[in-house]
Amino acid sequence: MRSIARDLSDFQKVMFPEPGKTPREDTAAVMKFYHLPKAFPPAVLAEAKRCRERLSSPGNRLDLRKKFIFTCDPVTARDYDDAISLESGRGGTRVLGVHIADVSHFVTPGSALDREAYKRSTSVYFADRVVPMLPEELSNGVCSLVPGEDRLAFSVFMTFDRNGEMVKREFAKSVIRSKARFTYEQVMTVISGGEAKGVGRRELKTIRAVHELAHQLRERRFAAGALDLEVSESEIMLDGEGEMTGIVTRPYDESHQMIEECMVAANEAVAKELWTKGIKILSRLHEPPDPEKLIMLRNELRGLGVKMGNIENPKVFASFLKSIKKNPLYPMIAVMILRSMKKAVYDGSSIGHYGLAKKYYAHFTSPIRRYPDLTLHRQLSAYLEKGACRVPPQTLAKWAKHTSEAELTAAEAERSLLEIKKYRLLEAQVSSRQILDYDAVVVKCAPVGCFVEIPELAVSGLVHISLLSHSYVRFNESDRSLSAPGGRSWRIGDRMKVRVARVDFRQRRIDFVPATRTRR
Repeated sequence: MRSIARDLSDFQKVMFPEPGKTPREDTAAVMKFYHLPKAFPPAVLAEAKRCRERLSSPGNRLDLRKKFIFTCDPVTARDYDDAISLESGRGGTRVLGVHIADVSHFVTPGSALDREAYKRSTSVYFADRVVPMLPEELSNGVCSLVPGEDRLAFSVFMTFDRNGEMVKREFAKSVIRSKARFTYEQVMTVISGGEAKGVGRRELKTIRAVHELAHQLRERRFAAGALDLEVSESEIMLDGEGEMTGIVTRPYDESHQMIEECMVAANEAVAKELWTKGIKILSRLHEPPDPEKLIMLRNELRGLGVKMGNIENPKVFASFLKSIKKNPLYPMIAVMILRSMKKAVYDGSSIGHYGLAKKYYAHFTSPIRRYPDLTLHRQLSAYLEKGACRVPPQTLAKWAKHTSEAELTAAEAERSLLEIKKYRLLEAQVSSRQILDYDAVVVKCAPVGCFVEIPELAVSGLVHISLLSHSYVRFNESDRSLSAPGGRSWRIGDRMKVRVARVDFRQRRIDFVPATRTRR
C-alpha cells in the first residue's frame, strides 16, 4: 500500500482523486488513486482455503465452550473478532473475559497471508464495499466468532474489585463457543431496562452486569483525565446507481460505550503486561497536544464565548469537555478540539495514550482488520510460551512507520469517497436547479468571507464576502469577525441559511450563497 505522503511532483499532477465516470465507479477511482488492492493474489487465496485445516490442530488451549460468552456488533456485521464474558469472583470481585479471534494461529509469520496482511495493514471501509486485510475465508469464516461454532481465541481475564480497579490480569489461548450474537440495539434495550427479543433472563443479567462494570471503568478513566469527545459517526446511504440518497447518524450510546470500555481494558492489560516486563511492543501512542495548538484553540473558542481555563492540565481539560456537553455548538466545538490534538500513531519505542489517560496502551482486540493487533498477539503468545518475545527495535520502527502510513491512507481514502458522493449530490442540485436551503454554522471568518459547515451533510464551503451584504464588509482581525454598516456582523458560531452555488471537484471547493439568516 502506498504512503499518503506522496512527493511534491505527485501532488502537482493531481491533488485529489477524481470521481468515476459514473457514480458506480467512484469507489474504483478512489481505490486506484490510493493504490488500494483490488483482489488477493492467488497464492494468498490458496493459503486461506487451507486455513480451515488448522482448526483440527488447535494446540494446548483453555476450554471455555461451556461458558456464557457473547458478541455484540452492528446489525450488518459479518466478522466477529471480539466476545465478552463476565463471572463473579471472590470477595465481590468480577472477572471480565475479553475473547479475541486468534488470527495468529492461522496467519503465520512469513507466509503469503502474512505478507499480504502486512502490505495492507488495515481494512478499508467504503460506503459500498470493504477492502479487507484478510480474505473472507478467515475474516468471515474460521476466525469469526460466530455463535454455536467452536472457535479459537486469545482470552484476556481481568479481575476488578468493587470500585472498578483492575487487581489481576491473566491470559490464555482458548477455544470458545459463542452462545449469542447480540446487536447494539438489543443491548441498548436491555441497558435501558427493557426486554429485547431473543435475550433471555440469564443474558439480561449478564449484559446489565457488564454495563455496570463498564460504567465504572468509564468514570475512572474520565476522573484520571481521559478526554470525553463524543462525535457521532455518519454513514452515507447510496442507491443502486451509487448516488447518495442521504446520511444516517449512528448513535454513540451506552451499548457502544460498554463494548468500548471492555476493549480498552483488554488493550491496556496486554500492553502493561508486556511493557512492564521490559518487552517493547508496537504501542498505540497518543501524545499531548502542542502548547501552540492549545493557544490557537483557546483563541478560537473565545470567539464563541467559551472559556477553557488551564487546559494544559489534562484533568482540567477533561472537566472542560464535560462542561460543554449541553452547549448547542458542541458538535462544532468537538471537531475544533479534535483538530487541535495530535494524531494517534503506532510506535515501537514510546508508549502512552493521552486521550484515554492510559500509561500503557496498544491495539490487541481487532486482529482481523488491523496488523498491529496481530503482531501483539504473536508477542503475547511467545511471552506466555517462552517467557520472551522481543522484536528488534529496527523491526518495530519499520512496522510502526508502515502501519501508521497505511492507517492514514485508509482514512484519506474513506474520506475522499464520502466527499465525492456529497459533491455529486450538491452538483446535481446546481445542474437541475432543484436547489435546497440548508442550515449552516459559521466555522471561520476570513478576509474572503465566511466558511460555513452544514451539519446535515457534514460538508463545508465558502460564502464570499461580496455575497454577505450590498455594503462594504470589513474583516476584524481582533476577534476574527466580519462586520458591515448598520450593525450587521458575522462571527464563529453564527447560523445562517445557505444554498449551493458552485461545486468544483478538482479544487474540492463548494461555494454557497446566503438564503435567509438567523442570529445565534
